[in-house]
Amino acid sequence: MKKLLIIILPALLLFSCEQEITVDLPEVEQRIVIDGGIFAGENPFVAVTRSAGYFDPIDSASLANYVVTNAIVIVSDGSITDTLTLTFDPNLPVPLVYKSTLITGQVGRTYFLTVIADGQTVTSETTILNPIALDSVWFEPDRPGDSLGFSWARLTDPVGFGNAYRWFAKRSQDARFLTSFGSTFDDQFVDGKTFDFAYIRAVEDGSTAPEDNNRERGYYKIGDTVIVKFCTIGVNESDFFRTFETEVANNGNPFAAPGVIKTNIRNGLGIWCGYSPAYDTIICQ
Repeated sequence: MKKLLIIILPALLLFSCEQEITVDLPEVEQRIVIDGGIFAGENPFVAVTRSAGYFDPIDSASLANYVVTNAIVIVSDGSITDTLTLTFDPNLPVPLVYKSTLITGQVGRTYFLTVIADGQTVTSETTILNPIALDSVWFEPDRPGDSLGFSWARLTDPVGFGNAYRWFAKRSQDARFLTSFGSTFDDQFVDGKTFDFAYIRAVEDGSTAPEDNNRERGYYKIGDTVIVKFCTIGVNESDFFRTFETEVANNGNPFAAPGVIKTNIRNGLGIWCGYSPAYDTIICQ
C-alpha cells in the first residue's frame, strides 16, 4: 500500500498543476484575393475579396466584409483595355463579380489584369492556349448492371511537357458547369501518352436536391445527358488549383505538413486563368 501511495501521490500532484498559457498571435496582413478567368469566346470575370486570418470568424455577417465592391478592375488584351463593371451572376461560383462587355477571349491572346483595392495594386496575366480535345467520352457503371456510374474520357497528350487541363461538366438539368475535386492535372507523368480517366459528378455547394443527399451523390445515372467542357490551361494556373486542393484536403489534419498555395497573382493571392474549352456530350446509357 505504501508503495502504491508513493506512485499515486506524485502523479496526482503533476496532473493538478495546470498553468494557463496565452499565446499572442501576430496580426495577419489582409491581402487582396482574386478569383478570375476568361474562356475563349466569353467575357472575362473577376471576383475580388479580402483574405481572412486563420481564427477570424466566418459567418453570414462577416462574409460581406470580405467581398470588395469598390475595386477598380482593368483587363487588357493589348489592343482593348476595359474597366470591368460589378455584376451579379448566379452562374459563377462567386456570384458578385466584375465583368467586361468589350473583351472576348480569343485563342492565342494574352490578357493582362490589374486590380486596385484597399490601397493595394495586384497584377497578373494569362494566355488562352490552343485547345486540346478529348479522343472520346463515355459513361461507365460503377458495377456491372448498376444504373449509377461515372463519366470517362480518353486523352492523347501531345508530346512535350507543359500541357495542363481542367475538367468542367454539367447535366442538362444543371444550372452551370461544375468542377469536381481533382479536376485539374498536367502532363508531368503522361506526356505524349494516351490514357483513360474518370470523374465523379460534381455537386453544387449547399444543394438540397435528393440525388445530392443520398447514395446517388457523386454519381451520374442512366438517362443523364452530360456536357463536358474540357479546358486547356497554363501550367502555372494548374499549379494553383493543384496546391489549393492539396491544402483543402489537408485542412484539419495535424500530421500534414503546411504547404504554399502557388498563385500567379503578383502582390496578392488567388488565380487569373485563361481557359480554352473543347466540348463533348455523354449520353448515359
